[in-house]
Amino acid sequence: MGLTKAVCILSGGLDSVVSAFYIRQIWNIVPCTITFHYGQRSTEEMRRARLFSTLLGSEVHKEIDISFMKDLYGDENTLTGRKSRIPGRFHQSIVVPHRNSVFLTIGAAWAASLKIGVLVYGAHADDHNYPDCRPKFVSSVENMLKESDFDAIDLGLRKRIEIWCPAKENIHKNELVKIGYDLLGNKIFDTWSCYSDGSRNSINEPAHCGTCESCVNRKSSFKEANILDRTIYAS
Repeated sequence: MGLTKAVCILSGGLDSVVSAFYIRQIWNIVPCTITFHYGQRSTEEMRRARLFSTLLGSEVHKEIDISFMKDLYGDENTLTGRKSRIPGRFHQSIVVPHRNSVFLTIGAAWAASLKIGVLVYGAHADDHNYPDCRPKFVSSVENMLKESDFDAIDLGLRKRIEIWCPAKENIHKNELVKIGYDLLGNKIFDTWSCYSDGSRNSINEPAHCGTCESCVNRKSSFKEANILDRTIYAS
């Protein structure tokens, strides 16, 4: 495709990390990574994003503080609120409204300033419960980004932005696990999927809680991929 750079939204989780490494390999790109603090319970994922940005060879890594979003969501959302228990399977309380719309729009603004035409995030085919992870949503955002910068794109001053995510190629989470294990080896177990900061094990290592929806999905995906899961879980 002749690409040289892509902006990769990197949460520190398995999906976004593997997506970035996969795109780097198949498109031979230089990644620029960006991660967001939106008031989520998990702060460990920010640290993991820094780790994998370095391993990825990112040209630059940005951390964007939009923690005011927590105040907008209030306690109705279990990923930003502190009063509710995070469920172990999908529930509407873990859908963070318009989160990916915000991430992609900010990422696109940065990409436009860098004259980069590709934006990557980790939505995959098993994320169909989340409207902002579906291919239809991705296409609509691509069209919105084109219309919002149409004149500059038409004049050749900036690039039309393509959004790539595994969902567009119908890649499932267990397939991402296989891809990630091939590319990262045991480093894949250093990604952070837990919706909280988990807990500490007996030797003070951070451990995934093992019971939230994201941890449950992570466990299932390694099992389906027939790869021994060496992630540290509290339960």
